[in-house]
Amino acid sequence: MKVLLVDDDEKITAAVGRGLRAEGFIVDVERNGIDGLWRASEGSYDAIVLDIMMPGRNGFLVCADLRAVDNWTPILMLTAKDGDLDEAEALDTGADDYLVKPFSFPVLVARLHALIRRSGSATPPPSRVADLRIDPLYHRVWVGETELTVTSREFDVLHFLVHRAGQVLSKQHILDGVWSDDFDGDPNIVEVYVARLRRKLEHHECHATIETLRGAGYRLAAGTGPRSPEAR
Repeated sequence: MKVLLVDDDEKITAAVGRGLRAEGFIVDVERNGIDGLWRASEGSYDAIVLDIMMPGRNGFLVCADLRAVDNWTPILMLTAKDGDLDEAEALDTGADDYLVKPFSFPVLVARLHALIRRSGSATPPPSRVADLRIDPLYHRVWVGETELTVTSREFDVLHFLVHRAGQVLSKQHILDGVWSDDFDGDPNIVEVYVARLRRKLEHHECHATIETLRGAGYRLAAGTGPRSPEAR
Protein backbone atom coordinates (compact mmCIF):
# COMPACT_ATOMS: atom_id res chain seq x y z
CA MET A 1 0.00 0.00 0.00
CA LYS A 2 1.28 3.44 -0.92
CA VAL A 3 0.76 6.46 1.34
CA LEU A 4 1.47 10.16 0.84
CA LEU A 5 2.49 11.95 4.05
CA VAL A 6 2.20 15.75 3.96
CA ASP A 7 3.43 17.55 7.08
CA ASP A 8 5.92 20.38 7.66
CA ASP A 9 7.18 18.89 10.95
CA GLU A 10 10.40 17.07 10.01
CA LYS A 11 10.47 15.04 13.23
CA ILE A 12 6.95 13.77 12.63
CA THR A 13 7.52 12.95 8.98
CA ALA A 14 10.76 11.12 9.82
CA ALA A 15 9.22 9.10 12.66
CA VAL A 16 5.90 8.36 10.97
CA GLY A 17 7.55 7.60 7.63
CA ARG A 18 10.00 5.21 9.25
CA GLY A 19 7.22 3.51 11.19
CA LEU A 20 4.92 3.13 8.19
CA ARG A 21 7.71 1.66 6.08
CA ALA A 22 8.38 -0.86 8.87
CA GLU A 23 4.68 -1.78 8.62
CA GLY A 24 5.08 -2.50 4.92
CA PHE A 25 3.82 0.78 3.44
CA ILE A 26 5.51 2.65 0.61
CA VAL A 27 5.70 6.27 1.79
CA ASP A 28 6.21 9.51 -0.13
CA VAL A 29 6.74 12.70 1.88
CA GLU A 30 6.06 16.37 1.14
CA ARG A 31 6.52 19.20 3.64
CA ASN A 32 4.18 21.91 2.41
CA GLY A 33 0.67 22.12 1.05
CA ILE A 34 1.57 23.21 -2.48
CA ASP A 35 3.97 20.32 -3.08
CA GLY A 36 1.60 17.95 -1.30
CA LEU A 37 -1.26 18.93 -3.61
CA TRP A 38 0.92 18.47 -6.68
CA ARG A 39 2.13 15.05 -5.51
CA ALA A 40 -1.37 13.88 -4.61
CA SER A 41 -2.64 15.00 -8.02
CA GLU A 42 0.17 13.40 -10.00
CA GLY A 43 0.65 10.16 -8.06
CA SER A 44 -1.50 7.17 -7.21
CA TYR A 45 -1.97 6.50 -3.48
CA ASP A 46 -4.02 4.23 -1.29
CA ALA A 47 -4.27 6.96 1.37
CA ILE A 48 -3.05 10.47 2.23
CA VAL A 49 -1.98 11.59 5.70
CA LEU A 50 -2.44 15.36 5.66
CA ASP A 51 -1.46 17.93 8.28
CA ILE A 52 -3.74 20.96 8.61
CA MET A 53 -1.35 23.77 9.59
CA MET A 54 1.26 23.94 6.83
CA PRO A 55 3.06 26.61 4.79
CA GLY A 56 1.98 27.30 1.24
CA ARG A 57 -1.50 25.85 1.50
CA ASN A 58 -3.20 24.43 4.57
CA GLY A 59 -4.64 20.95 4.77
CA PHE A 60 -8.25 22.13 4.53
CA LEU A 61 -7.55 23.78 1.16
CA VAL A 62 -5.49 20.85 -0.14
CA CYS A 63 -8.29 18.44 0.74
CA ALA A 64 -10.94 20.67 -0.83
CA ASP A 65 -8.86 21.07 -4.00
CA LEU A 66 -8.48 17.30 -4.39
CA ARG A 67 -12.18 16.64 -3.88
CA ALA A 68 -13.06 19.41 -6.35
CA VAL A 69 -11.33 17.45 -9.13
CA ASP A 70 -12.89 14.12 -8.04
CA ASN A 71 -9.76 12.78 -6.36
CA TRP A 72 -11.32 10.57 -3.67
CA THR A 73 -8.17 9.03 -2.22
CA PRO A 74 -8.87 8.43 1.51
CA ILE A 75 -7.52 11.35 3.59
CA LEU A 76 -6.56 11.19 7.26
CA MET A 77 -6.00 14.69 8.66
CA LEU A 78 -3.49 15.42 11.42
CA THR A 79 -3.48 18.56 13.53
CA ALA A 80 -2.13 19.90 16.79
CA LYS A 81 -5.39 21.79 17.19
CA ASP A 82 -8.16 20.13 19.18
CA GLY A 83 -11.80 21.00 18.97
CA ASP A 84 -15.10 20.14 17.38
CA LEU A 85 -14.94 23.02 14.91
CA ASP A 86 -11.60 21.87 13.47
CA GLU A 87 -12.84 18.31 13.18
CA ALA A 88 -16.06 19.47 11.56
CA GLU A 89 -14.18 21.63 9.04
CA ALA A 90 -11.85 18.75 8.19
CA LEU A 91 -14.78 16.45 7.49
CA ASP A 92 -16.72 19.14 5.65
CA THR A 93 -13.84 19.71 3.23
CA GLY A 94 -13.83 16.01 2.37
CA ALA A 95 -11.45 14.34 4.84
CA ASP A 96 -12.34 10.76 5.81
CA ASP A 97 -10.87 10.77 9.31
CA TYR A 98 -9.17 13.05 11.82
CA LEU A 99 -6.39 12.48 14.36
CA VAL A 100 -5.16 14.98 16.95
CA LYS A 101 -1.45 15.39 17.75
CA PRO A 102 0.14 13.93 19.78
CA PHE A 103 -1.22 10.62 18.58
CA SER A 104 -0.47 6.94 19.10
CA PHE A 105 1.35 5.41 16.14
CA PRO A 106 -0.57 2.09 16.38
CA VAL A 107 -3.80 4.10 16.25
CA LEU A 108 -2.57 5.92 13.14
CA VAL A 109 -1.79 2.60 11.43
CA ALA A 110 -5.14 1.14 12.44
CA ARG A 111 -6.98 4.21 11.13
CA LEU A 112 -5.11 3.97 7.82
CA HIS A 113 -5.93 0.29 7.41
CA ALA A 114 -9.58 1.02 8.18
CA LEU A 115 -9.72 3.85 5.62
CA ILE A 116 -8.12 1.73 2.93
CA ARG A 117 -10.41 -1.21 3.65
CA ARG A 118 -13.48 1.00 3.39
CA SER A 119 -12.27 2.47 0.11
CA GLY A 120 -11.71 -1.00 -1.31
CA SER A 121 -8.01 -0.35 -2.04
CA ALA A 122 -6.74 -2.93 0.44
CA THR A 123 -8.75 -5.90 -0.85
CA PRO A 124 -9.18 -5.54 -4.60
CA PRO A 125 -10.47 -8.57 -6.47
CA PRO A 126 -8.07 -10.66 -8.55
CA SER A 127 -7.18 -8.97 -11.85
CA ARG A 128 -6.98 -10.67 -15.22
CA VAL A 129 -5.42 -9.92 -18.59
CA ALA A 130 -5.96 -12.70 -21.14
CA ASP A 131 -4.94 -15.91 -19.29
CA LEU A 132 -2.83 -14.01 -16.75
CA ARG A 133 -4.49 -13.59 -13.37
CA ILE A 134 -3.19 -11.96 -10.21
CA ASP A 135 -4.58 -11.81 -6.70
CA PRO A 136 -3.45 -8.50 -5.11
CA LEU A 137 -4.53 -9.55 -1.63
CA TYR A 138 -2.46 -12.74 -1.44
CA HIS A 139 0.27 -11.80 -3.96
CA ARG A 140 -0.36 -14.82 -6.18
CA VAL A 141 -0.04 -15.11 -9.95
CA TRP A 142 -1.45 -17.66 -12.40
CA VAL A 143 -1.14 -18.31 -16.10
CA GLY A 144 -4.21 -20.37 -16.87
CA GLU A 145 -4.35 -22.94 -14.07
CA THR A 146 -0.59 -22.82 -13.39
CA GLU A 147 0.61 -20.73 -10.47
CA LEU A 148 3.84 -18.81 -11.04
CA THR A 149 6.53 -18.27 -8.43
CA VAL A 150 7.36 -14.57 -8.21
CA THR A 151 9.24 -12.43 -5.73
CA SER A 152 7.54 -9.63 -3.83
CA ARG A 153 9.05 -6.97 -6.09
CA GLU A 154 8.23 -8.91 -9.25
CA PHE A 155 4.64 -9.08 -8.08
CA ASP A 156 4.57 -5.32 -7.42
CA VAL A 157 5.83 -4.57 -10.94
CA LEU A 158 3.40 -7.04 -12.52
CA HIS A 159 0.50 -5.69 -10.46
CA PHE A 160 1.34 -2.16 -11.63
CA LEU A 161 1.35 -3.31 -15.27
CA VAL A 162 -1.83 -5.38 -14.97
CA HIS A 163 -3.71 -2.53 -13.30
CA ARG A 164 -2.77 -0.34 -16.29
CA ALA A 165 -3.01 -2.95 -19.03
CA GLY A 166 -2.93 -1.43 -22.50
CA GLN A 167 -1.25 1.76 -21.33
CA VAL A 168 2.28 2.69 -22.37
CA LEU A 169 4.24 3.23 -19.15
CA SER A 170 7.64 4.88 -19.07
CA LYS A 171 10.45 3.46 -16.99
CA GLN A 172 10.17 6.45 -14.64
CA HIS A 173 6.41 5.96 -14.31
CA ILE A 174 6.95 2.37 -13.17
CA LEU A 175 9.78 3.40 -10.87
CA ASP A 176 7.61 6.08 -9.23
CA GLY A 177 4.67 3.74 -8.86
CA VAL A 178 6.47 0.70 -7.45
CA TRP A 179 9.59 1.87 -5.65
CA SER A 180 9.57 4.21 -2.65
CA ASP A 181 10.16 7.93 -3.07
CA ASP A 182 13.62 7.74 -1.46
CA PHE A 183 14.93 5.18 -3.98
CA ASP A 184 18.33 6.39 -5.19
CA GLY A 185 19.56 3.35 -7.10
CA ASP A 186 19.92 2.69 -10.81
CA PRO A 187 16.62 3.34 -12.64
CA ASN A 188 17.56 0.52 -15.02
CA ILE A 189 16.39 -1.81 -12.26
CA VAL A 190 13.01 -1.57 -13.99
CA GLU A 191 14.47 -3.28 -17.05
CA VAL A 192 15.78 -6.10 -14.87
CA TYR A 193 12.38 -6.86 -13.35
CA VAL A 194 10.52 -6.51 -16.65
CA ALA A 195 12.98 -8.98 -18.23
CA ARG A 196 12.47 -11.47 -15.39
CA LEU A 197 8.69 -11.26 -15.65
CA ARG A 198 8.75 -11.52 -19.42
CA ARG A 199 10.83 -14.71 -19.24
CA LYS A 200 8.42 -16.28 -16.75
CA LEU A 201 5.35 -15.37 -18.80
CA GLU A 202 6.89 -16.60 -22.04
CA HIS A 203 8.05 -19.83 -20.39
CA HIS A 204 4.44 -20.59 -19.52
CA GLU A 205 3.24 -19.45 -22.99
CA CYS A 206 1.15 -16.70 -21.46
CA HIS A 207 -1.10 -14.82 -23.88
CA ALA A 208 -0.51 -11.58 -21.96
CA THR A 209 2.78 -10.07 -23.07
CA ILE A 210 4.98 -7.27 -21.79
CA GLU A 211 5.86 -5.23 -24.85
CA THR A 212 8.72 -2.79 -25.13
CA LEU A 213 7.92 0.35 -27.11
CA ARG A 214 11.29 1.81 -28.01
CA GLY A 215 11.71 5.31 -26.68
CA ALA A 216 8.37 5.19 -24.88
CA GLY A 217 8.29 2.42 -22.30
CA TYR A 218 6.40 -0.80 -21.64
CA ARG A 219 2.86 -2.05 -22.19
CA LEU A 220 1.09 -5.15 -20.93
CA ALA A 221 -1.05 -6.38 -23.82
CA ALA A 222 -3.51 -9.25 -24.24
CA GLY A 223 -3.40 -11.33 -27.36
CA THR A 224 -2.84 -14.78 -28.79
CA GLY A 225 -0.84 -13.92 -31.87
CA PRO A 226 2.87 -13.06 -32.27
CA ARG A 227 3.98 -9.64 -31.14
CA SER A 228 4.98 -7.08 -33.73
CA PRO A 229 8.77 -6.59 -34.14
CA GLU A 230 8.64 -2.94 -33.03
CA ALA A 231 6.96 -3.91 -29.75
CA ARG A 232 9.47 -6.55 -28.68
